[in-house]
Amino acid sequence: MKKYLFSIILVISVTVVSAQKTYILCGKLVDTKTGKIEKRRTIVVEGEKIIRILKGYVQPKSRIDKVINLKDKVVMPGLIDMHVHLEMEYDSKTRIKKYILNEADVAYNSINFAKETLLSGFTTVRDLGGSGVNVSLRNAINAGKLVGPRIFTAEKSLATTGGHADPTNGSSRKLIGDPGPKEGIVNSVEDARKAVRQRYKNGADVIKITATGGVLSVAKSGDNPQFTIEEIKAICDTAKDYGMHVAAHAHGDAGMQRAVIGGVKTIEHGTYMSDKTMDLMIKYDAYLVPTISAGKEVAEKAKIKGFYPSIVVPKALAVGPQIQGTFAKAYKRGVGIAFGTDAGVFTHGANGKEFGYMVEAGMPAIETIQSATVTNAKILLMSTEIGQIKAGFFADIIAVNDDPTKNIKTLENVVFVMKEGKVYKK
Repeated sequence: MKKYLFSIILVISVTVVSAQKTYILCGKLVDTKTGKIEKRRTIVVEGEKIIRILKGYVQPKSRIDKVINLKDKVVMPGLIDMHVHLEMEYDSKTRIKKYILNEADVAYNSINFAKETLLSGFTTVRDLGGSGVNVSLRNAINAGKLVGPRIFTAEKSLATTGGHADPTNGSSRKLIGDPGPKEGIVNSVEDARKAVRQRYKNGADVIKITATGGVLSVAKSGDNPQFTIEEIKAICDTAKDYGMHVAAHAHGDAGMQRAVIGGVKTIEHGTYMSDKTMDLMIKYDAYLVPTISAGKEVAEKAKIKGFYPSIVVPKALAVGPQIQGTFAKAYKRGVGIAFGTDAGVFTHGANGKEFGYMVEAGMPAIETIQSATVTNAKILLMSTEIGQIKAGFFADIIAVNDDPTKNIKTLENVVFVMKEGKVYKK
């Protein structure tokens, strides 16, 4: 019996010692913590984690280990997009689709959107609002059933009656009804608490509110404040109780100020942000998620007759051109910047264009990369797990052809993608 047990222990020991490792030979490696570009490094991956970073090109000693040759590439940690909508991709028929698509249709569409996002180098995303399918998508990816990024989802966005995320806007009177907290509609402090708790019950990781009017909603105003400060505080306080932070869609300045004072962590878009609001964001440690790509997209599509409902067109033409300029002012003033694109308003997989727009507005290339790695990891409370190529972190690793600090557009063409130690693109 003792001999039998010894044999089992020996087999287990050999198995552990002989676990397969992957050696990734990197021509250049972006250190997102320091902002430096290192040359000739070897990343050793075991399972889903990085276990070592070695100087020079190191070959494995064991025959079972693998080698990935990226000597002619620039290697980086997987990117993080803090604002996507994986359930949809806006087109001229989007408005009618909400009446004709079944939940299963939305789910099947989201599979490709998630895959395209991962293959473009974004290994982690924050999905800021859908129907709830985004929760099932996250779960399926986590279970290994589907290919896609790591998802932190808001499930359904919170709005006021008639607000930007009221799902019945633009419907006939027979269909408008009177949605409440269960559907994500808030009209009191009590509603606010209940709506957050419902999102938690439904499986949300974060909370998203529409603090002001929006561009693509079928409603007149694109920037009016849509929550009271008391409602926002109730949302943020309740979210904190459940371990969630709050993101606030906001174009108008008054709504932004209420959101920041009320406790939100990120302001999405920030179109008409004043200097006073920027100073409040610095004071309260809130971040701007610029979504410049979405601003440019809606401004262009608004010029196509019939692409958007007529009530949307003037909002798109006014808001779209403002976002990049506001971002430039906020960055120069010292507001924290968290990378986010609003993919879904434009084509999934084109998220990398945002880097170029940020550089164009005056943010150094390495800082745009840091905003999409170490900054976003910090907001997601994953600073010790994602956003860097470092021992103990998830093996979320991508590669591009050129040095992105010299050619930022190279991030639009990611040529290698590994997530949690598994290669999805090479």
